Amino acid sequence: MTFFLQIATTIVVLCYPIAVYLGLNYLPQGSIALLLCSLLLLRLFINKQKLKSLMLPILAGIVLTMSSYIAKVNDWLLYYPVVISTCMLLLFAHSLRWGPSIIERLARLKEPDLPESAVPYLNKVTLIWCIFFIVNGAIAFYTAQFSSLSTWTLYNGLISYLLMGTLFTGEWLYRTLWLKKR
Repeated sequence: MTFFLQIATTIVVLCYPIAVYLGLNYLPQGSIALLLCSLLLLRLFINKQKLKSLMLPILAGIVLTMSSYIAKVNDWLLYYPVVISTCMLLLFAHSLRWGPSIIERLARLKEPDLPESAVPYLNKVTLIWCIFFIVNGAIAFYTAQFSSLSTWTLYNGLISYLLMGTLFTGEWLYRTLWLKKR
């Protein structure tokens, strides 16, 4: 049952922009905020021990969705992608400062015996991700503040995921080829 709930809440969190779009267009005032808040609370409860690094964005999402529900201000729901980008920026930047970097940790999952010469490269990739989160957060903020709900949903529910996937896949392929040359 817990596994099913983890998968369900993960899908909902990933589909947050689409859920907001549909909820704001088709559900009674405040119901999507309450539903999303409930799902984030469930996600927090299920993943207390497993996803400590995601605790901050989940808590921020709970505060944002509950505040939106209480204040009856649906527009606040549009800022969750900004919160996620900010939290990810802080997480990646913290790992750069205190080490090992997030990308180094991910690389060591596949290659536990990475050569020390790979660490500067992996730190640069982590820095690239930091820049990505700054740009992504700025665009998410712009779409929340100045764009239509359709544009916000298109960027935050599709384009940003495609950009993340492209960056992740491209870097992983490059790193895999780079490590083979060493």
